[in-house]
Amino acid sequence: MSVQSSPATDKAVARALKDVAARIDSAVKRSGRTQPVRLVAVSKTKPAEAIQEAYDAGHRDFGENYVQELLDKAPLLPGDIRWHFIGHLQSNKARSLLEGVAGLACVQTVDSAKLADRLNRIATDLQRQQKLGVMLQVNTSGEESKYGCAPGEAVGLAQHIVGACPALQLAGLMTIGMPDYSSRPENFTCLVECRAQVAAALGVSADSLELSMGMSGDFEQAVEMGSTNVRVGSTIFGARDYSK
Repeated sequence: MSVQSSPATDKAVARALKDVAARIDSAVKRSGRTQPVRLVAVSKTKPAEAIQEAYDAGHRDFGENYVQELLDKAPLLPGDIRWHFIGHLQSNKARSLLEGVAGLACVQTVDSAKLADRLNRIATDLQRQQKLGVMLQVNTSGEESKYGCAPGEAVGLAQHIVGACPALQLAGLMTIGMPDYSSRPENFTCLVECRAQVAAALGVSADSLELSMGMSGDFEQAVEMGSTNVRVGSTIFGARDYSK
């Protein structure tokens, strides 16, 4: 089963997507960097038709926060979408996520060795053709309400993934930031420093590890400070409706 983008939206999603992409390009130029930035269009609470419109405009990377919502949407949409899971993942839901979403490209919210081990076992069982991409979620704000490992734990978790989880590919590091889902410069700086420490411990170039930081309210600043992966939702799809 598949869906079609709705003409009733008057291509608002496609226009917003183009605008965000242009703002990212401008931020990259201001930073003086040449490394490309991935835009993950965050579609939580949005219908498959809105995602299809973005897909029809050429976009392929989409993010979801909830396992069941992603399981419901993925079968309705093209198989070449690259799905990024960006919400808190409970270990007991990991199998349904990996089994139900063939296009799962990355779990950006790995914050413990327990979850990494669970994903590794499931990915091994499923005999995935490619390693499952994962990012370390780091709690850069120190807020107890936020998931993520402490900055000081990032190196140990990265070493565990690389050394003990052969079915996983450490793609980089991710942070959410402050309680209102915005970030201050020090949150971004903290993640940049964590990446440098992880890269040094693993003996790899820092540029080989992605930085997933920046959302609708601060993605341009995040790009200027080194982000290579921004997660933008409401700026593309409009305000979210949590009443459903």
